[in-house]
Order: sequence, then C-alpha cells, then structure tokens
Amino acid sequence: METSKAIKLKVNGKQLELLAAPNSTLLEILRNNGHVEVKCGCEKGDCGACAVILDGEAVDSCLTLAWIADGSEVQTVKGIGTEATPHPLQTAFIEEGSVQCGYCIPGIIVAAKVLLDENPDPTDSDIRVALSGNLCRCTGYTRIFSAIHKAAQVMREGAQKNG
Repeated sequence: METSKAIKLKVNGKQLELLAAPNSTLLEILRNNGHVEVKCGCEKGDCGACAVILDGEAVDSCLTLAWIADGSEVQTVKGIGTEATPHPLQTAFIEEGSVQCGYCIPGIIVAAKVLLDENPDPTDSDIRVALSGNLCRCTGYTRIFSAIHKAAQVMREGAQKNG
C-alpha cells in the first residue's frame, strides 16, 4: 500500500509543500490546507463549484488527483482579487446582483476569468460554452452573463488606457 508523498504547489502565489495520498484529489488537499473558498459540491465533476485555475486552465479540482498537479500553479477565487482591490469580475458580480446563495460563484468566477484572459470580448455563446461546466440553481444566469459582459468591458477599457 502506497503512502502519502509530498507534492509542491504554488497556490495563489504562495509556494506550498503538502502531503497527498495517491488517491487524494486537489479539492481535498486544498480544503484540508485552509482553502475553503474552493467549494465541495457534487464531487463528480457536474457542478463546477470546485473549479480552480491550474496552470492557466479551469479544472474541476474534485476530478484532479493531487499528484497530477505536483509542481503546478493553482489559483483559486481568493487569488483573483482582494477585498481592497477586487478583480473586475468580482466587482461586476456584486454590481449586477449576480450572487444569490453564492455557493457556485467561486467556480463561475474562475471559469469566467479564464474565458476573459483568452477572449476579452466574449459573446453570449462564448460565455455559455465557458460556463458549461458550472451549475447555478439560484440566478437563472441572466445576471451572471451581464456581470461577465460588464467585467469584460471594464477590462478592455483598462487595457486601452494602459496600452
């Protein structure tokens, strides 16, 4: 029987060395080490509540074995913005009233950030595809789409000012 082994992860910019059993998921490792912003939903890859950014891609951490992420960079919703300087997505979600119960929002913001990093001017169809792995039972998605479009506009305007 294999025992736990140390894996190295850079989580939200901080280098960590964590013990992981061969069957531990990235979700378990993150939550067991204080990253409770990564939500535990269905634990079978259907809801997207556990989504994180792993080396630039949105992944369901409940389906990702921790050892696969060894040596990788992980960004959770907590690493996207701060209370003092929120990411435009976080601000837009608040301003557009896109958050109801809030359980799905960390995963949705993670998926939306990856989308906007790749596509600064997404269509509704682009957003639909990007969020296809995320379930929200409260909002009906209309306000979520509005928030993503608003954040995209703010980010484009910021890029024009800085570019």
